[in-house]
Amino acid sequence: MIVVLMGYMGSGKSTIGRDLAKTLNYKFLDLDDYIVENENGSISDIFNNKGEIYFRKKESKYLQNILNDKESIVLALGGGTPCYGKNLEKLLSDINVKTFYLKLSIPLLIERLFNEQDKRPLISHLNSKDELTEFIGKHLFERAQYYNRAEVVINVVNDSKQNIIEKILVNLI
Repeated sequence: MIVVLMGYMGSGKSTIGRDLAKTLNYKFLDLDDYIVENENGSISDIFNNKGEIYFRKKESKYLQNILNDKESIVLALGGGTPCYGKNLEKLLSDINVKTFYLKLSIPLLIERLFNEQDKRPLISHLNSKDELTEFIGKHLFERAQYYNRAEVVINVVNDSKQNIIEKILVNLI
């Protein structure tokens, strides 16, 4: 089984994913890290040197490679992965995949992301919390239609890692 965690950047997909994988005794994969490893460059470098379209095509290809492996893994998607191409359809139609949306409020996303902007190419150009708030609000509005199609939506606001993991585990049974 492949347990897929989706949600906006900063929602905790990788943090929760690592601990969930240990609990399940599954392998953990972060799709962005997988892309970095296979492309020999950071996400920022790929965006800056080859563009977002190149990145999204590679992202879709690597996602398909992971799904084809049929390993027991916990997979943390990039924030945009389910929103491009046929990625979401691939995930939802695969009987070996269970999808979870880790839903976090805009104020908490701002809090988590404001000091990480240099590591995140989509928001690195924003100069204030107001700009970041506007950007995330618009982005979440556009992406919510994709995220909310996950098989399970988990509101992670004010929840501990352990509670979030338990909510996921209950939905795997």
